[in-house]
Amino acid sequence: MPPSDHAGSRQDSLFSLGDLLNEPASGPGHEPGPAPGPWSGAPAREPGSGRTAPGPAAARLLDVREIHAEPEAAASPRGRQVLARFPRARLVEVDSHWRVPHLHGNEGNVERWVRVKTETLVLGVRKTLTTRPNGRSADWIAPGASNGCAMACAYCYVPRRKGYANPITVFTNIDRIVAHLDRHIAGQGSKPEPNQCDPDAWVYDVGENGDCSVDALICDNTADLIHAFRSWPTAKASFATKFVNRDLLRLDPRGRTRVRFSVMPPEDSRLLDIRCSPVAERIAAAGDFLEAGYEVHFNLSPVVLRPGWEAAWTELLRHMDDVLPPAVKAQAAAEVILLTHNRGLHEVNLGWHPRAEELLWRPDVQQAKQSQNGGSNVRYRTGVKGPAVRRLRELIAAHAPWLTLRYAF
Repeated sequence: MPPSDHAGSRQDSLFSLGDLLNEPASGPGHEPGPAPGPWSGAPAREPGSGRTAPGPAAARLLDVREIHAEPEAAASPRGRQVLARFPRARLVEVDSHWRVPHLHGNEGNVERWVRVKTETLVLGVRKTLTTRPNGRSADWIAPGASNGCAMACAYCYVPRRKGYANPITVFTNIDRIVAHLDRHIAGQGSKPEPNQCDPDAWVYDVGENGDCSVDALICDNTADLIHAFRSWPTAKASFATKFVNRDLLRLDPRGRTRVRFSVMPPEDSRLLDIRCSPVAERIAAAGDFLEAGYEVHFNLSPVVLRPGWEAAWTELLRHMDDVLPPAVKAQAAAEVILLTHNRGLHEVNLGWHPRAEELLWRPDVQQAKQSQNGGSNVRYRTGVKGPAVRRLRELIAAHAPWLTLRYAF
């Protein structure tokens, strides 16, 4: 990372890692650790944590070399855990996790899109704790414990706000997030009647702007949320994921966390779901997650309309029907979401992955759409989208009739 243009600015200052961790960084008796680089070989036990560090599956996702941190975040217990997990990363103080010099707003980072996600983390304190109503896959959107992702899905909406870079930002005040949820859940009482989200429990989406499975490679935020929901009999956590993290199988969710594996035809995924687990691996993991105590649902999204899309989705649905255990089918539900895109993201993608835009940017069949958050997006035209939704419903009924559809749009 280049130095700041302003000598002596706060962003130039570096934390003393040894001071933060109460360990000497150098000097007599100090044994140098391994050279920086991705994890390899068997998972390593983290000193004093009782947990294993991420194994080889994480090597392609995270090789953290820079951590930009708000002072309060770095000094917190969760911040210290992250710093201990990446002891060779350069630590840079920043005023705000939303304003990182040379990261956010730097157009040159488009060419380093995946490298930034691999090598950079941001630590911040979540200032606003708000739970918003949803009513689609969840009753409520919880304040997330992260923002951004190490994966690089070409259609992801989160980068639109972050300006040419979208690494993971970890919010270290997880205790406040859990306390906020405790108060909110208590205030709701029991769910008065069933709805499409769940027949009995209030469902809280805890991963709106990130992937909780990937976050669990970095720190215990995901584990803390899963453990907290075990104690709330009127609520369930829910998050969508495209990464199979088998460490989550050890967390004993006791039916209070719903994992939604996002799937699409593999040929689309190979082009659009950059750095994600293969679709077949996500589907194959469903039985193990159910057996480990998770509720397992699916996201059929995004549905990208292109020549051959019906045949591709038919093949995917038949594969799911062939390989999923009866127990998974008996409790599975799904949502279907057709692609929504954005001109700003289109311009970013042209700088690092233009082939994806051959599928995603289709002005001939797309129209302007105002998002719920006020953004200006594009979606398939009414005369195109409606028939496609009906056709996909027909395919599901024919090839995966056990799959309950929560909604399709």
